[in-house]
Amino acid sequence: MNDDRTLMMTRRACVGGLMALGALPVRAAVAAPALWVGTYVAEGGAGVVPLRKTGDAWGSGAAVPDIRNASFAVSGARGLRYVLDEQKQGGLGVYDRAFRRVAVSSTLGADPCHAALSPDGGMLAAANYSSGSVALWTLDRATGLPKGPVLALQHKGSGPNKERQAGPHAHWVGFTRDGRTLHSVDLGADAIFAHRLGASGVTGTDIAYRATPGSGPRHLARHPRLPVAYLVAELANTVTVLRALPDGRFVARKVLSTVPRAYRGESYAGHIAMNAAGTRLYVSNRGHDSIATFAIDGAGDLRPIGHVASGGHWPRYFRLLEASGEMLVANQRSGDVARLPVGRDGVVARATQVVRIPSAVFIGI
Repeated sequence: MNDDRTLMMTRRACVGGLMALGALPVRAAVAAPALWVGTYVAEGGAGVVPLRKTGDAWGSGAAVPDIRNASFAVSGARGLRYVLDEQKQGGLGVYDRAFRRVAVSSTLGADPCHAALSPDGGMLAAANYSSGSVALWTLDRATGLPKGPVLALQHKGSGPNKERQAGPHAHWVGFTRDGRTLHSVDLGADAIFAHRLGASGVTGTDIAYRATPGSGPRHLARHPRLPVAYLVAELANTVTVLRALPDGRFVARKVLSTVPRAYRGESYAGHIAMNAAGTRLYVSNRGHDSIATFAIDGAGDLRPIGHVASGGHWPRYFRLLEASGEMLVANQRSGDVARLPVGRDGVVARATQVVRIPSAVFIGI
C-alpha cells in the first residue's frame, strides 16, 4: 500500500487545548430551533440563524452571533452538534441542543468546510479546504466530546487549473459503513483519498480514485444500499457514477452533466444528496442557479429528470425534508433560503417562499 500522507500529531491538538464547559464563556440557553442556517459574518451574515415553521411558512429567529462562520455541521449522540468555523485558523465548536458551547478545538488547518462522524460515533473528521488536509478526532463514548490529540492528514497533489488547483483542497470527508476507511475528496488534487483505519489509528493512505484532470471533485454521496457512489465535480459540472469496490477504491461507470447541454454560462456544481430510498439524486448548480434532479435505477445508474431554479443566486447547500415534501436551499450570494416543494415522485418544483438570510451557506438540524 502506498502511503502518500503526511501525518501530524501535535500539541496544538486543540487550539489552546480542548476546553471543558467550565473553561468557556457560557451563554444563556435559548429554545432549540427545528432547523438553523450557518452564515459567513464577513459576507454580511449574522451568525447562526434559527429557522422555524408556522403552517407552511418558514421564518427566521434571533441569530446566535458568536458562531461566526458555520460552513458545515453534523449532529451526534446526546444532542451534540459539531460545528465547523471556516476561517484561516480553522475551528471546531461542540454545542448542545440550545447552542451552548461545551468544547472547542482546532482543525489544524485552514477553512474547514465539511465534517462526518464514523458509523459507531467514535470518530469525527473534517476537511480543511485551503490547507488541503483532514482533521481526525477520537470522541469519548460517554460524553461525545473530543479526547486526546487531533490527527492531521495532509493531502498532496495538484491539477491543471492553476487558479483553483495549485495545491490540494480537501472538500469532503466520509467513513465507509464498516468504519475501516475514511474517504476524502480533494478538489485541487483531482482525487479521492482513502485513509485506512485500524485499532491504532490511521494505518496508511492511498488513492481510491483519480478524477478527470481539471474536473475539481467536490463532494461524494453514497447510495444507501448499493455499492455505488456519486461524485460531483465543481469545475467540470459533472456527476460521476462510481462502483464502490470492497477494498475502498472506486471505478467510474458513467459521467453526466449537472447543467443543461445548451447552457454556456459560468457555473460551479455544489452540493449533492439523495432521498432516503435511493431513487432520486439532487445537485445544486451555482451560476446556473438550479437544482438538478436525477432518477436512480435499480442498478444505481442515473437518468436526468430536469432542472428547477434554486429560488436565488449561488445555491451552496440544500436540505431535503422528505416528511414535509420540501427542499430548503441556501442561496449564498442572494442571501436567502428558498423553499421548493418536492412531489411524491421526487421531482422538485419552483420556489414558493424565500426567507431573507444574508450569506446563507448551510442548513443544519
